[in-house]
Amino acid sequence: MTTATPPGLLGDTPARDYGRKLRLFNAFAAPELRALIADLALRPGMRALDAGCGAGMVTAWLAEQLMPGGLAVGIDLATAHTRLARTEVPAHIGVLQADIGAPPLRPASLDLVWCVNTINHLRDPLVGTRSLAALLRPGGRLALGQSHLLPEQLFAWDARLERVATEANRAYYRDKYGLREADTTGIRALVGLLRAAGLHGVRARSVVIERLAPLAPADEAYLVEACLRGYGGEHLRPYLAPDDWHALAALCDPASHAFCLRRPDFHYIQTFTLVTGTR
Repeated sequence: MTTATPPGLLGDTPARDYGRKLRLFNAFAAPELRALIADLALRPGMRALDAGCGAGMVTAWLAEQLMPGGLAVGIDLATAHTRLARTEVPAHIGVLQADIGAPPLRPASLDLVWCVNTINHLRDPLVGTRSLAALLRPGGRLALGQSHLLPEQLFAWDARLERVATEANRAYYRDKYGLREADTTGIRALVGLLRAAGLHGVRARSVVIERLAPLAPADEAYLVEACLRGYGGEHLRPYLAPDDWHALAALCDPASHAFCLRRPDFHYIQTFTLVTGTR
């Protein structure tokens, strides 16, 4: 692979690196993600793929459910992510640098494909979904996961500011990647993607990831580094009224007396949806 690979919908190339953010999310959402994996009732001896494995933590959690005798493999487009994942997973777990649109795996060879917060990065999610579904044995399952199908509530005590900040962030990212509103709505159609890919028995489950003050270290690290630094940054100034930008910037700034994570009423909510279908 080379950096000449056409970028994905959200700018992904083999050279891109946001591995630390992925690692922070996995540590933050570990209780909820591990519970969803447990609900899949995987059995020893099964074979699974973590498509878009990022930092590799989930690949290792999947492998735990498949031992003894099973196999878990992770693939990711980014060189830095696969390098990071190889440091996170045990030596018996394979990590490959590959595009999920052309995975270097034998068709009809897997019992599970797990793909979280990845399909929304593809320019054609249905093509990617069909590519992953082709890897499944008869009776195998594809699990597509996505954060934030409902808007997160960083500022549950101020609905108006939350609303305008969310819309400002969406507008910023559409401008950054040259997208239309229609380009970012596909992730809401996970059920339709699985059915269009020919899978049956499609089921959906949404869970709430909810955190209150005082925060555990993993929760605070994720919210500060992966959320707040972007959510209220300088890049949003052109998209907000001056008073709203200053209020939001203060809430997101650890040096401010108004920093939201220090408020006793801090209450964070986000959703995570997992949709599964069977071949």
